[in-house]
Amino acid sequence: MSERVVPEGSRQRRRPTKQGAVLSEQLIVETALRLVAQHGAEALSVRRLGAALGADPSALYRYFRNTDDLLLAIADEIIGRAQDGWTATGDWRTDLRSMGLRIHARYLSHPQAAVLGAYRTTGRPHETRAVERILGILRSGGFPDALAVKIYHAFVDQALAFAAQDAAAAALPTAAREGDQEVWQSVYGKLSADTHPNIAATYPLLAADMRDSGYPFALELMLSAVAALRPQEAAPHA
Repeated sequence: MSERVVPEGSRQRRRPTKQGAVLSEQLIVETALRLVAQHGAEALSVRRLGAALGADPSALYRYFRNTDDLLLAIADEIIGRAQDGWTATGDWRTDLRSMGLRIHARYLSHPQAAVLGAYRTTGRPHETRAVERILGILRSGGFPDALAVKIYHAFVDQALAFAAQDAAAAALPTAAREGDQEVWQSVYGKLSADTHPNIAATYPLLAADMRDSGYPFALELMLSAVAALRPQEAAPHA
């Protein structure tokens, strides 16, 4: 794609595509998400998207400058879906926990797309809304602004780092994913207590725990650390 995107107010395609749908940015993003889930990163091409949409590939230039612009829109869509239905309870710890778990879970529901975009900064509406909400949780919870910003940074990086790692594992071919799991039995389960006493002593627990993401427990560790940093006499923001 090239740098010739049409301004939003002027780009609506009134004539339906061959599939009977009116082309829009949302339709393109949803179709791209579906194609990436089926075919991986190579699906983000003008030719594939045009074919899936039943539209001339050049029509996509009216909505996105290039494939990176489309990737940012996909990343922002995932962030938006993570926030769907979320409401604040007024308890900072409960609200941060639910926000983090939602972000992680939503990225895992789109592992191929998460691998491509979890580390990107989109600057788009869903992302800016998430930043505003998380900072609001912290400021309303009585954290001074400088500390709220540092906690926000660590909180988001932790959620996205786990999301990217877990999504990458989920996006592996089935044989590779099952092979990685088998290593815990075929290698770690056979290590001698003479040479690896700590692994041998904890192996059943270790093998069971490694089947799942470490994010929920890591999030609780972070929340406990954040609670310890909160000024005891801090007055919540209005």
